[in-house]
Amino acid sequence: MGLLDGKVAIITGAGGGLGEAYASLFAKEGAAVVVNDLGTDMDGSGTSAAASRVVSQIVATGGRAVANTDDVSTLAGGENILKTAIEAFGQVDILICNAGFLRDRTFAKISEEDWDLVVKVHLKGTYCCTLPVWKWLKDNGRPGVIIMTSSTSGLFGNFGQANYGAAKAGIYGLVRVLSIEGRKYGIRVMGVAPNAITRMWADIPSMRETEPDSILRPENVAPGVLFMASELAEDYSGKILAISGEEIAEVKMVMADGFHPKGAYSAEDLAAHACSVFFPTDVKRLDALSVKG
Repeated sequence: MGLLDGKVAIITGAGGGLGEAYASLFAKEGAAVVVNDLGTDMDGSGTSAAASRVVSQIVATGGRAVANTDDVSTLAGGENILKTAIEAFGQVDILICNAGFLRDRTFAKISEEDWDLVVKVHLKGTYCCTLPVWKWLKDNGRPGVIIMTSSTSGLFGNFGQANYGAAKAGIYGLVRVLSIEGRKYGIRVMGVAPNAITRMWADIPSMRETEPDSILRPENVAPGVLFMASELAEDYSGKILAISGEEIAEVKMVMADGFHPKGAYSAEDLAAHACSVFFPTDVKRLDALSVKG
């Protein structure tokens, strides 16, 4: 018995890296998989038969899978991805929004095109793929699981990734809102902030130097995503898990104790209560960074 017996999963960006690891593991656990991949390079250009290659590997090992090459960043593409699942397997139970690419630049050097394309694929792409699946689950009275891909670049920040980080932070907000809206329909919505060596990170010097057998492999993220998609996590929704071969932990937005003026207050009052407004480590950090006159 597999954890996903009888389930149908759509996985976007599954032609390699994390998506391929998810697709392979899900198929081994009994799911029929729609392997979506546009087949582009990491800057969004070029084409390949990545989805078909992954499907062939899954089928060769006794699994069930079909390929889809639609563009996740258009609503028509998202609808066609769902259509592929329904025509091939008659249903959908799980959606993993994983597709993406990078165009890293420092903020002053990001062109409007680079900003728009990254936000379109990551944030809008998550919307375009989620909406058709959401409506299908809701209209058919079926519970389901939607897992969206955020990133520590959006949750904590990372130099040179303003476009990518902004999109990934937006996905955090979408997870939180849809987890609330999904309660009445039995739709669980989760987020993953994965850390793994994939071709997306090949141009980052620190990643290039990592050994091929590093524990930061996509295969070491996949079990965590399987957990979220399975009934093992049926009590959880609205959660973001940072997952790697090194650590698995929930990441969430929290609020400090705060300053409670009960009415009018001055900027000086706020400054005097900075230790309550900010988390202690942040206050120390601000002290360390302050320039003394």
